[in-house]
Amino acid sequence: MSLINSLLIRNEYILEQIIENFSQKKLLEIIRYNKKLQNRLNKDINIYKEYTRIEIEVIPMENRYGIFINFPKEDDKYFHIFFDDDNIEIKRNYITEQDNVTKIKIVIDNTIKSFSKLFQGCEYIKSIKFTKFNRKNITDMSYMFTGCTKLKDLNVEKFNTDKVTNMRCMFLGCSSLVKLSLSNFKTTKVNNMTHMFDGMKSLKHLNISSFNTNFVTDMSWMFNECSSLKYLDVSKLNTNNVSDMCWMFSNCSSLKKLEIGNFNTDKVIDMKCMFYRCTLLRELNLSNFNTQNVNCWYLMFGACPALRIINCSQEMKINIKNRFKSLKIE
Repeated sequence: MSLINSLLIRNEYILEQIIENFSQKKLLEIIRYNKKLQNRLNKDINIYKEYTRIEIEVIPMENRYGIFINFPKEDDKYFHIFFDDDNIEIKRNYITEQDNVTKIKIVIDNTIKSFSKLFQGCEYIKSIKFTKFNRKNITDMSYMFTGCTKLKDLNVEKFNTDKVTNMRCMFLGCSSLVKLSLSNFKTTKVNNMTHMFDGMKSLKHLNISSFNTNFVTDMSWMFNECSSLKYLDVSKLNTNNVSDMCWMFSNCSSLKKLEIGNFNTDKVIDMKCMFYRCTLLRELNLSNFNTQNVNCWYLMFGACPALRIINCSQEMKINIKNRFKSLKIE
C-alpha cells in the first residue's frame, strides 16, 4: 500500500515522507502547533476553518510499526494528526524507529462522509477510542475495522450512525476483541450487514437488541466464526427484507443457545451453511420460518452433531429430514 493512501508509524524520518508525498495532494494537515512544519508546508493553519469535530485516539502496540489509518483519496478532505506524547520527537518533526509513540490523536473535521476502510489492515493497533463524534453526515462504515487483529479495546459509544447505510464487514477479523458495546448504534438506514461480526473469535457477549434492521437485505456471514459466543439473542432483528442468510451463524462452535424464533424468512432464497459447525447447539426454534422461496439448503445443518430438536412446521421438518438424513432430530 503506497504512502498516498496510508501513513506508516515509526518509519524512519516519517514526516519528511509526509511532506514529500502528501503536500501536493492536500490530504493532510499535521501537527497543528508545529510552526516549523507549517513553514515547510507553506500553509497557515490559523486561517483553516474548523468544522464539527470527530476525534479518535489510537494506541499502537509497542515495538511495532505499520499502518494506523487509511486516508481518503479526495483532495479536499483533511485529517489532523497529533502524536500525543511529551517526547522530543514532536519538536524534531520526525519519528524514528527508536521513538516510542504511545498515543496518536486523529481529528477529522471537514465534510467527509465515508469511514469505509478507515482502519482496514491496521493490525498493530491495540486500542481505538472515539472521544468526540459531533457529526451526522457519515454514511458508510463498511470494512472500517477489518483486519484489526490485535485490537483489544474499541470504544465506539460516541458514534453517530444515524445516516449510515452500509456496515458490511465493519468488524470483520477483529479476532482479539472480547467485548463490544453497540448500545448507541442507530441502524435505521442500514441495508447491508454481511460479514459484520465475521471472525470475531474472542467475542464473549454481543447485545444488538437495539438494532433496527428494517431495511437490511443481506445478513450472510454476519456472525460466522464468532466461536466464543455461548449465547446469542437476535430475535428482535427485523428480517422482513432479508434475502440472504447463508453462513449466517456458521462456525459458532461454542454456541449453546440461539434465539431466532421471530425471524421472518419470507424473502430468503439462500440458507446455505446457515448453522454449519454449530457443534454444541442442541435445539433450534424455527417455528416462524417460511422456506418456500429458499433455493439453496446446502449444508444448512452440516456438522451439527448435538442438534436434536428443531421446532418448525411439519412440512419443514419433513423437508429437513429428507435433505439431511444424517441429522438425528426428534
